[in-house]
Amino acid sequence: MTTVDQIGTASRTLFAGLLILGYAMAIGFTDNFVQVIAKEAGLWQFHATRTVMGFALLGLAAAPLGLRLRPVRWGPVAGRSLLHGTAMVIYFGCLAFLPVAVVAAGLFTAPIFTLLISRFAFGIPIGPYRIAAVALGFVGVVLVLGPGQGAAIGPATVLPVAAGALYALGNIATREWCAEESAETLLAGFFTALGLFGVIGMALLALLRPDVPEGADGFILRGAVLPSAGFWFWTFVQAAGSLLGVGMMIRAYQVAEASRVAIFEYVILPASAFWAFVLWGDLLSPRAAFGIALIFAAGLIIALRGR
Repeated sequence: MTTVDQIGTASRTLFAGLLILGYAMAIGFTDNFVQVIAKEAGLWQFHATRTVMGFALLGLAAAPLGLRLRPVRWGPVAGRSLLHGTAMVIYFGCLAFLPVAVVAAGLFTAPIFTLLISRFAFGIPIGPYRIAAVALGFVGVVLVLGPGQGAAIGPATVLPVAAGALYALGNIATREWCAEESAETLLAGFFTALGLFGVIGMALLALLRPDVPEGADGFILRGAVLPSAGFWFWTFVQAAGSLLGVGMMIRAYQVAEASRVAIFEYVILPASAFWAFVLWGDLLSPRAAFGIALIFAAGLIIALRGR
């Protein structure tokens, strides 16, 4: 029987593309329900609970799949987990207030920041095509976050871009610090960082006892509460969807060249918008849709020139 390792480059790339499509559809679906969780529980309880569930699922899969969860070097894994974990805390916090496609667009500015950091921190030259991609992506960000989304540019709309910058730093750390680590080790470190953020957040809120607005407006300020069955269900869906999605993404990078796979990752932007429309009837404004298209194009240029 023919295996993935025996088929040609084109077929491997197609298979990787299908895996990335599955990843995007899974993540795009589950992330849309963070706004449901936000109506009754808090960001910090969500992260702590999701981490426990994620580790339970990862533990069940570790022995049958022969996963290596112990880091080769603890320090670099901790540093990388802190960067990606902080980015995801911001990302999930924004999902309670902004459309998933808009938040994803902010996060997917990461390749632009990776390029800029590589140039100015490491002195790696970039050519005219990738300079044009950075400019294109910047215009896209302004269109997505600017007037036309119901509000002017402010902290709530700029935060997804900050998440993209931190995610870019985490991607650089993955390459520079964690080359010998397994994918499952980095995944476990990522979940650990989010769980620690959740526990620290709940402890601080228990001490400070701030006034908490009702519904999704209180997502960030809400401490530990007695959640309903809906919270447990959708948080489990989030944990399982994350593991399934990331697992498909990891497999995609195993069967095809990374430079080819990276091109497909931008499908998560239309996937997020698709699920927002199917589930909630949300439509992006033409301005935001065009901005996302520019960010998408900038990412493709960066990925293609990176080959």
